[in-house]
Amino acid sequence: MIFTDRSEAGKRLAVKLKPYRNKNPIILALPRGGVPVGFEVAKILHAPLEVVVARKIGAPSNAELGIGAISEEGVKVLDEDTIALLGLSEDEIKDVVEREERELKRRIDFYRQGKPLPNFTGKTAILVDDGLATGVTAKAATLAVKKLNPRKIIFATPVCAKDSTAKLSTQIDSVICIFKPFEFRAVGPWYKEFKQVSDEEVVDKLKKAKKFI
Repeated sequence: MIFTDRSEAGKRLAVKLKPYRNKNPIILALPRGGVPVGFEVAKILHAPLEVVVARKIGAPSNAELGIGAISEEGVKVLDEDTIALLGLSEDEIKDVVEREERELKRRIDFYRQGKPLPNFTGKTAILVDDGLATGVTAKAATLAVKKLNPRKIIFATPVCAKDSTAKLSTQIDSVICIFKPFEFRAVGPWYKEFKQVSDEEVVDKLKKAKKFI
């Protein structure tokens, strides 16, 4: 199964999420790639759209190799096994974490003018991303949302790795995924168009989504 682009994937994902339409949902997109997907979900569910910012922590020598993730509300998740395997020192970890914390703050300032996430008491928090690969960034984001007291936490995505889905399912109420490929190496190959989403597009989608509620 190949999705045309993130918008088309979001429309298809929204169909699976329709049972939550009357469950007081709030759509929490993971920027940047999750925002066009979440925008379509929010539109069809007539739900508010917000972002929850999370950042993968890459290894010092290879940024693509994740050793953990951070998110809002002071959340930090580290993969101790990978860190030990790479023989990373505390100073090396501190340097990469601090760099990602600066980027996390920059994005929160840009997307929400530095405002904190609202309290989610009584709401069904539906986190949306364009894919679920290792799951470490998703885990950090869900831990941040848990601190804000939602009634339920759902993670929804068009395409996902089976093992990551199984792990995340044990930590939240439900993981909803359209397609779980037999072989999963990355998110991008499952989209015909997978261009980078800009900060400006994120802000534009958030503004346009205000008319959905």
